[in-house]
Amino acid sequence: MGQASCKGLYQSLLDYKTEKYVIAKNKKVGLLYRLLQVSILTYLVVWVFLMKKGYQDTDTSLQSSIITKVKGVTFTNTSELGERLWDVADYVIPPQGENIFFVITNLIVTPNQRQETCAESESIPNAVCSEDSDCPPGEPVMAGNGVRTGRCLRAENVHRGTCEIFAWCPVETKSRPEKPLLSKAEDFTIYIKNFIRFPKFNFSKTNVLDTKDRDFLKSCQFGPKNLYCPIFRLGSVVSWTGSNFQEIALQGGVIGIQIEWDCDLDKAPSECNPRYHFSRLDSTFPGNSVSSGYNFRFAKYYRDADGVEFRTLMKAYGIRFDVMVNGRAGKFNIIPTVINVASGVALMGVGSFICDLVLIYFIKKSNFYRNKKFEEARSSHPGNAKVNVEQLQNLQTVEA
Repeated sequence: MGQASCKGLYQSLLDYKTEKYVIAKNKKVGLLYRLLQVSILTYLVVWVFLMKKGYQDTDTSLQSSIITKVKGVTFTNTSELGERLWDVADYVIPPQGENIFFVITNLIVTPNQRQETCAESESIPNAVCSEDSDCPPGEPVMAGNGVRTGRCLRAENVHRGTCEIFAWCPVETKSRPEKPLLSKAEDFTIYIKNFIRFPKFNFSKTNVLDTKDRDFLKSCQFGPKNLYCPIFRLGSVVSWTGSNFQEIALQGGVIGIQIEWDCDLDKAPSECNPRYHFSRLDSTFPGNSVSSGYNFRFAKYYRDADGVEFRTLMKAYGIRFDVMVNGRAGKFNIIPTVINVASGVALMGVGSFICDLVLIYFIKKSNFYRNKKFEEARSSHPGNAKVNVEQLQNLQTVEA
């Protein structure tokens, strides 16, 4: 038994398999085969070459530089600041013109703060006390404004109070205004200059019109027919994200400006144009949610006539802008073209494979076709040099 199996294995190693082509006169399988061929050819031509430009070499390692400038002035008159004119040096942070910048639209101002002792804010839960032992000296108030001195400050006939602290006093106590301080900031303009380069193709371009007219940027504004004037009205940018300017100016927010370059370098350079997308990046919540908005604090420091330092604390609400750039460039190259054509030809073999499966396994006469497709040819006697030609015939026509 073991010798027989070993002999069979040995003989099978010496077998040679060659293809046999059988023309099956079956209209259903023939129709399926042509449909598969047409589908694969359509995919190759339409999707691979026309849509995805499979004949091109691509470069996605975009090198980009962003320069931003904000322009506009507005006037305010408040009890904390008095009459004040606001220009770009006052409301833009940072002033260097980077791809991320912040425009102040609302403020809580706490003027004339000095380092001394005062009562902690009642809005700080960790600062509430009933007696001096609740305020261990030297310990900072968690989420508070200063360090405890050891005293509990209470009003007369009041059981609870707040700890005395050493801090910049008086501490910030005011809530957010109901209206934005710089409500007219929606008429400010943002200038976004973008330089890009695709290193693989040594191709460079900018989003500003190449002109010698010095007055061009002073009079133009971005629009569908004016893509190379990247000057945007602040209120328009906010509206393009689906937001209301007065609402976002009140509590702040984050807006993304995405510049997309999709360049077909087989065409003229003038066909490579920037596309702009505007979106609200911070989560918006209904009502006055504590998670809404964007703000931070900063201070301006001064010294009085005696040389004592004091400051004005500002809690700034406003709009943060994140300018992002991405893109790709493509140019004809024979290598990806050959690879994609070869892949398409290989896919054609999938059609033959599927039709073979249907033919020999899933139709009624599958046994008949299977016997015609797989045929064994062997020589019974070593001396018999004649082989039946019909058994080795490579091309047969089978009538279904």
